[in-house]
Amino acid sequence: MDLISVSVMLFLIMDPMGNLPIFSSVLRHVEKKRRRVVLARELLIALFVMILFLYLGEGILNFLALKKEAISISGAIILFLISLKMIFPSQDSSLGLAAGEEPLIVPLAIPMLAGPSILATLILIAHQEPDRMIEWTGAIVIAWLASAIILMFGELFEKLVGPKGLAAIERLMGMLLLMISVQMFLNGIFGYFEHMAQ
Repeated sequence: MDLISVSVMLFLIMDPMGNLPIFSSVLRHVEKKRRRVVLARELLIALFVMILFLYLGEGILNFLALKKEAISISGAIILFLISLKMIFPSQDSSLGLAAGEEPLIVPLAIPMLAGPSILATLILIAHQEPDRMIEWTGAIVIAWLASAIILMFGELFEKLVGPKGLAAIERLMGMLLLMISVQMFLNGIFGYFEHMAQ
């Protein structure tokens, strides 16, 4: 995988278009002057967590004695489930926040942006090609910047495309992520059989 394909994959997993209505709902109770500050803080926390997992990923795998094929297949299953949720979204949007409460880390930074699926993907990437960490850091920053722009200008995006447009974009992103997850699964299966044949 190259920088662009990893950036696109991470952007799809972050799913800013799908998260936009949830972010708007959570921040609706925050004072208008504070909304951008809170959002910027949550975005920076998510970026820090993602980079942390990228660099600690190899150590976690070594500690757990996991093979890259197992990580590839399990990562593919996680992405597959996330893509299904994007294509067939549920109506449950309970976030466990009291009315008027300002979010801190949960639920916006974690798990909405830096959720289990993206963290598992970063561990997999770090394990597969640990010599390209600078490139993968760049991919995180590119995907994060694209997501940050969409979320920071969320009201404008919602006005431009409307609720139906947002739903259509999220489903399209879900379809792309579904294809990526199937490819990851096949890579893991082929890698396993190649390993067994040696």
